[in-house]
Amino acid sequence: MTIDTVTLFFALLAVALQLGIALTLLSFLIPSARIALMDAIAPIALLMAAAIAVVSMLGSLYLSEVAKFTPCKLCWYQRTAMYPSAILLVIAAFRGDGTVRRYVLPLVGIGAIISSYHILLERFPNLESGTCDPTNPCSLIWFEKFGFVTIPVMALTAFLAIAGLLSIRRLSSGPTNQQKVVSP
Repeated sequence: MTIDTVTLFFALLAVALQLGIALTLLSFLIPSARIALMDAIAPIALLMAAAIAVVSMLGSLYLSEVAKFTPCKLCWYQRTAMYPSAILLVIAAFRGDGTVRRYVLPLVGIGAIISSYHILLERFPNLESGTCDPTNPCSLIWFEKFGFVTIPVMALTAFLAIAGLLSIRRLSSGPTNQQKVVSP
């Protein structure tokens, strides 16, 4: 498999997540659709969030270790938010522990902010303040698919999807809304 094929696959996953996010947001316009969607997704929301985080982590490792795309400073900061989220979400998914959102939501929130800033720098390189490495600037676009999907766009999509899934799990009216009490 070529690097172009793999990056296309990751871009397609990101677009699929973006469509899922858009449809979820649209469902909020119709209360019955919102309730049905939340009740359908809530039982698997934690597992889906874990899967997204793990795929994101493995994807970033592929891009740096196999494709040899050198991560910039902002990419490293996004990784510091995604990697622990992946580990926490996998453990929480196996335990059925929805309280993990207390720890993961701040991480994905920070990651989303960094990703948003990174996207801004990609689109407006003159905003770069010199904090990034001149030999590997944060404004460098390693690849772009469909005219808008870049590495930080994929990261932002994953962060938003994880936050949304954890929120859906919390807001659901089903039995998964009950928090599991875990003794220390």
